Amino acid sequence: MEYDHTSGVPKKKRAYAAQAYEFGQNAALQQQQQPMPVLGQVPAQMPAVGMPPLGVPPPGPQDPLAQQFGQMNIQSQPQVPPGVQAAPQLNQLYPSDLISQPFSVQELDLPPPPINLPPNTSVTPSPFANCPSKFVRSTLNSIPTTHSLLKKSRLPFALVMTPYTSLHDAEDPVPVCSDQVISRCRRCRSYINPFVTFLDHGHRWRCNMCNLANDVPQAFDWDAATQQSVDRWQRPELNYSVVEFVAPQEYMVRPPQALTYVFLLDVSYSAVTSGLLATSARCILESLDLIPNADRRTRLAFLAVDSSLHYFVIPTDGGEITEPKMLVVSDLDEPFLPTPDDLVVNLAECRQNIELFLNKLQSMFKDTQNGAHAMGSGLRSALRLIQATGGKITVLSATLPNIGYGKLEMREDKKVLGTSKESSLLQPANSFYKSFAVDCSKQQVSIDMFLFSSQYQDVATLSNLPRYTGGQTYFYPGWNAARSEDAIKFAKEFSSYLSAEIGLEAVLRVRATTGLRMNAFYGNFFNRSSDLCAFPAFPRDQSFVVEVAIDETIVKPHVCLQTAVLHTTCNGERRIRVMTLALPTTETLSSVYASADQLAITTYFSHKAVERSLGSGLEAARDALQSKVVEIMQTYRKELAGGNMGGGGLQLPANLRGLPVLFLGLMKNVGLRKSAQIPSDLRSAALCLLSTLPLPLLIQYVYPRFYSLHDMPDNAGVPDPTTNETVLPPPMNLSSERIVPYGLYLIDDGQTQFMWLGRDAIPALVEDVFGLADKSQVKQGKTLLPELDNEFNERVRAVVEKSRDHRARGVGSITVPPLYVVREDGEPSLRLWAQTLLVEDRADQGVSLGQWMGMLREKVVQ
Repeated sequence: MEYDHTSGVPKKKRAYAAQAYEFGQNAALQQQQQPMPVLGQVPAQMPAVGMPPLGVPPPGPQDPLAQQFGQMNIQSQPQVPPGVQAAPQLNQLYPSDLISQPFSVQELDLPPPPINLPPNTSVTPSPFANCPSKFVRSTLNSIPTTHSLLKKSRLPFALVMTPYTSLHDAEDPVPVCSDQVISRCRRCRSYINPFVTFLDHGHRWRCNMCNLANDVPQAFDWDAATQQSVDRWQRPELNYSVVEFVAPQEYMVRPPQALTYVFLLDVSYSAVTSGLLATSARCILESLDLIPNADRRTRLAFLAVDSSLHYFVIPTDGGEITEPKMLVVSDLDEPFLPTPDDLVVNLAECRQNIELFLNKLQSMFKDTQNGAHAMGSGLRSALRLIQATGGKITVLSATLPNIGYGKLEMREDKKVLGTSKESSLLQPANSFYKSFAVDCSKQQVSIDMFLFSSQYQDVATLSNLPRYTGGQTYFYPGWNAARSEDAIKFAKEFSSYLSAEIGLEAVLRVRATTGLRMNAFYGNFFNRSSDLCAFPAFPRDQSFVVEVAIDETIVKPHVCLQTAVLHTTCNGERRIRVMTLALPTTETLSSVYASADQLAITTYFSHKAVERSLGSGLEAARDALQSKVVEIMQTYRKELAGGNMGGGGLQLPANLRGLPVLFLGLMKNVGLRKSAQIPSDLRSAALCLLSTLPLPLLIQYVYPRFYSLHDMPDNAGVPDPTTNETVLPPPMNLSSERIVPYGLYLIDDGQTQFMWLGRDAIPALVEDVFGLADKSQVKQGKTLLPELDNEFNERVRAVVEKSRDHRARGVGSITVPPLYVVREDGEPSLRLWAQTLLVEDRADQGVSLGQWMGMLREKVVQ
């Protein structure tokens, strides 16, 4: 039996550290890492907020679910006598010193500051009346009543929105109002919601946005199906802040379109020799049952591109199986559709022949020597195929588009990296891609890019296609199917991509209380008018940011902001997802600061930094981030800390303590970091992530997760008996001070995982985890952990797997991060790459956390 040298408690696991030398260094570090209690907040992990099924009446205040929501501050309100307007209890300011109480990573897991609404703000006592933070999160949970107070605070007022929190509706159901009775304000067009008030014995309702009194529709209290009256207080739209309405006919410009995919396949020499064509064809073949097709209307088309365009006519399944025909068009300037009618085929009706075609696709091009790739001409043809219906173009490419429309040049120049000229490499090289994307958006066509290349691929230019069409850029640098890790990662991600439900022909609009105005929108879509964002396909793995301006003094005790997404579901139903958030107002700067949400603020500035780096360059983006954090700290010091720094400390309220570290992480992220080593394709792909990742994944990308494995607690890596979820070890701050030479660690930024093996790792640890007698035999680089028959190996694999679990964080994502094994005494470039994720260390041209805090203190105290 092994013993823990710090506590004397018998241990079930091998104490690898004890076998190296004095065990307990890391245990002591973990004790230091215990979360600092942040006053006024519930230091519980936020429960995942699923919506209970419809038909279940909203729980009363004593319901255990309600208590769980009470912890999240979505309380049911105690009833106050009519006519008495109780003042909201605003958040308290808890000052903290960043020098004497250093930041601890556990603080990033705390819920946002509570939203304290006045009693009886919602029309029902439902605990679900206000929007859960996983759908909409405000940078401020108390809103300044005037523009001048907001300006004085130096804090942004913006919403971070993730309208969908999973790739499939079944994983995160939202209450559906299916009776097609939709009550909206006549003037501002807001949807009825839990924060309206009823007048005139319930015959009319007052809009909580613009104050207009509206008639309640007669059908609101009547069930047409059963021909019986219903209790309006049970209606979902009065009890739930997030609901989905089934839209009647008048919400459709045309009948709902069928889900349509065009696969634009690169069949040039490098796509065939890297195995991309074969792997993609096999993936699509194996995922045909996963593609949403409940209404049996889903349609597919395939277009192969090298120096010519190859169209495929796939016949309908009949008695005998007929061969698919290939039609080749070599005119790239004005490519025509060889047969306009039978190139886009119904998946259900042509299933056998589609399978036959996908099985043969690889052999059609197996001997190619053609290195050309006319992607631009292929895109124009793909648009022509589906412009009447709209749909999705999925581009799989391993070659720079080097011929025909939108032809690109190799423009990467190592001498420019790390200089002021580097920003030119992040600009699109050719205007074709942006203008083509805008055309696609108008025709309801969305584009997703899957880019695989060992050479330069100009991600900066090609990512414009998804950016303006609601798509995404997925980048696989140096990918090769011969490496099983590469093939497995892409196959898993591509099948998740194909199975995801998407909303077609979608538009998003945000409405708010009079006095508030939507000022700027950030994310992948086309901004069709001042307040309307158009998405040919609404993605489920992205979030969006809307900046809010205060145009006139707000006199109400609270404001409401309502986001509506009108879309067609994959099975042809027109729906409106409505999310309503109510926030209290305040006239004091202290409650603005006490209610600020550091994770939402970081997300907002991540989008701003990407915009700045594409407009004015990386240096300008980093400078803007630094001056912003200085400005916030100066304002807090001058206005709220009385200018007294208490022995030269550095102060912020408890709820903003992570801001300096998160901003440092943002400036050190591969997208923004000052470095002469980062290829522009990697940088551009990172900028795409910084402007689209849902909040939990963005925070992890900016400040990665770091776990000690060799001495993890006994319950880590095994399922929790109550939730059955694998327990992760306690996260540690990203500093090399935490690393001991005999240790084993996991560093995970959500896109890549590194397993760090110390130079003095003992043979027993190496044997248990890798099944090898000697550390020098451990394979470095991208790998899969072996499955060995011992408890410790199982636990380590469970931790690696659980760390990848985005569902547990309440977000949708197709990403499966690859695992790299790094030996401390091994490959130097690999070691340096892993070390760049240790945000609190000095690396490349970046400062350590200590230097950063010293710099901030100098600037703040000036």
